[in-house]
Amino acid sequence: MSKIDHSLFSAHEKALDGDFGFCPECDAKLQVRRSKTGAFLGCSQYPKCDFAKPLHDNQTQQLKIIEDSHCPDCGNQLAIKKGRFGLFIGCSNYPQCHHIEAVKQQDDTLIPCPSCQQGKLLKRANKFGKTFYACSRFPQCKYALNSPPVAATCPKCNWAVAIEKRAQGKMSLQCPQKSCLTKWTP
Repeated sequence: MSKIDHSLFSAHEKALDGDFGFCPECDAKLQVRRSKTGAFLGCSQYPKCDFAKPLHDNQTQQLKIIEDSHCPDCGNQLAIKKGRFGLFIGCSNYPQCHHIEAVKQQDDTLIPCPSCQQGKLLKRANKFGKTFYACSRFPQCKYALNSPPVAATCPKCNWAVAIEKRAQGKMSLQCPQKSCLTKWTP
């Protein structure tokens, strides 16, 4: 009977951990971290440094270069790419340039954002296809609604936007502010 050579199973600590490189912001070691959306690479100095990137950078495929297009950030050509959330337009100079655009344009409701008063509410869809309405200044302004907005002022709190509510074939308006929720008929 032969003996098992246990030295074959010992490995250097680095081989077990994997070498993912170093954080571009603070030069600490990158490591695999987990969140509710899955695994990703993050800085080992978290929370001091919050650098994160996808575990697999090859999830995005460049499908086609768009002729006569120029990236507004760096001037290189734009390309149609396929990522984990579908098609998008991105700079062909990635990862040096991170410019991206949506393939389909969002519908503008022409209703000013009541939170920041600088942007407009846009009709968007989440990754599951559910429609919502968010400020065009995202991520600076994170105001969003799940129901269609209406340019109407709340009679109680004077909030500049209301949402449509339909019950038993009748339309009413409701204040979207959680502290108010006043309903009225137009």
